[in-house]
Amino acid sequence: MNAVASLQADAEQSAVVADQLWYKDAIIYQVHVKSFFDSNDDGIGDFPGLISKLDYIAELGVDTIWLLPFYPSPRRDDGYDIAEYMAVHPDYGSIEDFEQLVAQAHARGIRIVTELVINHTSDQHPWFQRARNAPAGSPERDFYVWSDTDQEYAGTRIIFCDTEKSNWTWDPVAGQYFWHRFYLHQPDLNFDNPAVLEAVLEVMRFWLDRGVDGLRLDAVPYLIERSGTSNENLPETHAILRKIRATLDAEYPDRMLLAEANMWPEDTQQYFGQNADECHMAFHFPLMPRMYMAIAREDRFPITDIMRQTP
Repeated sequence: MNAVASLQADAEQSAVVADQLWYKDAIIYQVHVKSFFDSNDDGIGDFPGLISKLDYIAELGVDTIWLLPFYPSPRRDDGYDIAEYMAVHPDYGSIEDFEQLVAQAHARGIRIVTELVINHTSDQHPWFQRARNAPAGSPERDFYVWSDTDQEYAGTRIIFCDTEKSNWTWDPVAGQYFWHRFYLHQPDLNFDNPAVLEAVLEVMRFWLDRGVDGLRLDAVPYLIERSGTSNENLPETHAILRKIRATLDAEYPDRMLLAEANMWPEDTQQYFGQNADECHMAFHFPLMPRMYMAIAREDRFPITDIMRQTP
């Protein structure tokens, strides 16, 4: 029996209640596998360790586990610099261990949400290594955003201004600059190339076929670049998300997309889509620090103030 067929058989034993709106009332427990529970005394948490603690998690009243990145990675950005999308970092276990986690979680009525980092990859990813060695203008090079100058998109803010001096980095192998909104070891994918979206959808299907219930879409405001703009929240970015959502709805109608858009509420709202055709959920980033501020001040105003600004 192949992996997908095995998961279909496991689904018959699942205690997860069928509900396309399950995420609206979900109690979500974030887990960083590497630091949660070590099953083999190597000093690193792993999937077998997490599986062994599922009963404990269920006793807390949790019905959804959100897993931080567990993919092969140099881990220069805590795993958000992915070097291989369709695999498990060997420190944490194997694909089979992951499939067992999903099956065991579902048996306890617990859903699994994972990360889909679609804005960028690690510079160690085979896609980038192929791109930098391919001729300029080739389909392979076109998987990422390149330029002969570091002056394009000059008005775009630098997110990590404490460590990065530019959104462009020179690559001596390619003989061009590559674009990165985050660290210089995280080149941005080029969503103007339709092959990139198809590759991302293949990754999405890989994990959904293994029973994943939801995907947190990382860094979604930055997918597309256009001269003369801030390169954030562009209409073309929303068009990409609508295509992702359409695929999800057509093939996996009970699954969920969670937008990680670190924006003000009026911009974050747009990631639900004008016709509810983008993400199902979104983080409210401005609320998070204000919760701590309210506690520190013993004053509700920081919370009520941002909620008044929330559509």
